[in-house]
Amino acid sequence: MSLLAQTRLSMLDLVPVREGSGVADALAQAVRTAQHVEQLGFTRYWLAEHHNMAGIASSATAVLIGHIAGQTRSIRVGSGGVMLPNHAPLVVAEAFGTLATLYPDRIDLGLGRAPGTDPVTMRALRRNRTESADDFPQEVAELMHYLDEVQPGQKVIANPGNGTRVPVWLLGSSLFSAQLAAERGLPYAFASHFAPQMLLQAIELYRRNYRPSPRHPEPYVMIGVPVVAAPTDDEAQFLASSSYQRVLSILTGQRGLLQPPVENFLQQLGPQELNGIRQFLACSVVGSPDTVRQGFDQLLEATRANELILVSDLYDPDLRLRSLGIAAGVWQQARASAT
Repeated sequence: MSLLAQTRLSMLDLVPVREGSGVADALAQAVRTAQHVEQLGFTRYWLAEHHNMAGIASSATAVLIGHIAGQTRSIRVGSGGVMLPNHAPLVVAEAFGTLATLYPDRIDLGLGRAPGTDPVTMRALRRNRTESADDFPQEVAELMHYLDEVQPGQKVIANPGNGTRVPVWLLGSSLFSAQLAAERGLPYAFASHFAPQMLLQAIELYRRNYRPSPRHPEPYVMIGVPVVAAPTDDEAQFLASSSYQRVLSILTGQRGLLQPPVENFLQQLGPQELNGIRQFLACSVVGSPDTVRQGFDQLLEATRANELILVSDLYDPDLRLRSLGIAAGVWQQARASAT
């Protein structure tokens, strides 16, 4: 049976703000996108926490999760992720406990340990302490404690939050969170949509060291996949130039709004810029339906991932929905062929 037929499909949305439009439009497009992928059969729609970035509108992640969940029916909505060091675990437990109470069995809590911003903004987020290697594991444990049933004598209680047991995922782009997820028996999402270098090593470590937990008796791996799909390879490469521009702006420290596509963009770059983009997007899948199928198959053959979470940076919102529809069509065809 095709590996793709056995794999779940989901979406990670950075809620891009496009050149020529604003935040309100980006938020409206997020709702539209979530409703679209729900209809396509995606398992979950996640939002990423970033701060002080003009081109990303998902900084108030928990607020936006509630907004999206309220305008969809069944798709799981969550964080990919909440950057835990930016927040007190109790506050996160209360926020996601509230969401889980409002939308039962539909909320995910993906946790990361990076700041999701620059050093100056870190200080504005009240991160003025020096972190140690023990902080993140301790804060994850504290947060999960607040989401669990109240224990006798417990003095600090998340309300809402206690007893909701919101599903917790650990996110990462290195070996640290892979090891921690394995030790805690938690599902693991690797950020291969922007940092694919350690993907195979992290997954291997996670699976090798996995300790079964009551909720997760088996390891579960999700990987981030940048996708631009179109009827032809040439059109997909043209549309992907918006993503290439975004990556170049990150690499050069000149982040901005999502830009319109540019003909032959890669051909205009020098070797260093081109190599940087290719390394950043090493797990990307760009092309026609046949090319997308081949790309998915290659990633799954290498990783045996349980789930692909797609990132799709297209300038035109309608073409973005079309891209996601093409990717879903490839997935649905694989599933139909397997029955």
